[in-house]
Amino acid sequence: MIKKNQKNTELKKIISPQKLQAGDTVAIIAPAGIIKTGKKSIKTAQSLIESWGLAAVLGANIFEENNHFAGKEEQRLKDIQWALDSPKIKAIWCARGGYGSIRIVDKINFEGFKKNPKWFIGYSDITVIHNQLNNLGYETLHGMMVVNLEEDSKNIKNSIKSLKAGLFDSLDTYEIDSNKANRFGKSKGILIGGNLTLLTSQLGSSTQLDTRNKILFIEEIGEYKYHIDRMLQSLKRAGYFNHCAGVIVGDMMNIKSNIPAWGCSVEELIMNVLEPYDFPVAFGIPAGHMPENQALIFGRSIELSVTESKTKITF
Repeated sequence: MIKKNQKNTELKKIISPQKLQAGDTVAIIAPAGIIKTGKKSIKTAQSLIESWGLAAVLGANIFEENNHFAGKEEQRLKDIQWALDSPKIKAIWCARGGYGSIRIVDKINFEGFKKNPKWFIGYSDITVIHNQLNNLGYETLHGMMVVNLEEDSKNIKNSIKSLKAGLFDSLDTYEIDSNKANRFGKSKGILIGGNLTLLTSQLGSSTQLDTRNKILFIEEIGEYKYHIDRMLQSLKRAGYFNHCAGVIVGDMMNIKSNIPAWGCSVEELIMNVLEPYDFPVAFGIPAGHMPENQALIFGRSIELSVTESKTKITF
């Protein structure tokens, strides 16, 4: 069994953006895919933001369409650059993911953001931006996006509640019933990660994460088991898990069946890859593409406790 690195690696100081206060401004942008629900979800988000005592502003190109994308690259880049640079804006909420963030991330200038750090909110394709900001030493908020407000589910209320808590106050300690696939243990480390496909696609790039002594979160949607295995094997070969402090597995949603059958559950698949390591592994965390998408603070030092009865995540 490969033991995680016990030495404390020197980490840059992590900067946490200021908590929101009444009167602050939140920008809504679409850095990736088009907003298929049009203005309806945007209006819902604006009303929600205003109900919190905040002001909502929209990126100038948010309703643009360029085939799959929410506008041309220069339009999407212009909106995200505007939101990052403006000292007035205290949080940036991505309207949706889809695909496209990886096409503009290397063109973003983060110097204005460094002068006025702000919360960056999203998940899925937005993983790329999370990873870049975390690498620069800033906390970000992995949570629901604007289009999720249209989902008809009581669970969406929990997502909204945790998002608001992350922005205004602090996240609760999450306690989740134990999963039979879990590997028990306790650890502490900075939480990083995101969508498995996006993490794999960044291997060898400037936005690849440094996982040493970190707790890695992964989630996925709509993939075949063989593809999940291939991505995990790619991360493993690149040394991604060698010195991890732990792995948290969120929603693995709408996993497609292999023909012929893969022969095991997605939990067993993941544990087969992680078998050589000794860090704790927690399954069943309600974060990712399901309606209940609890907010997580990437870049935050957390405590992970995985026991026979429950998983506990303390921010």
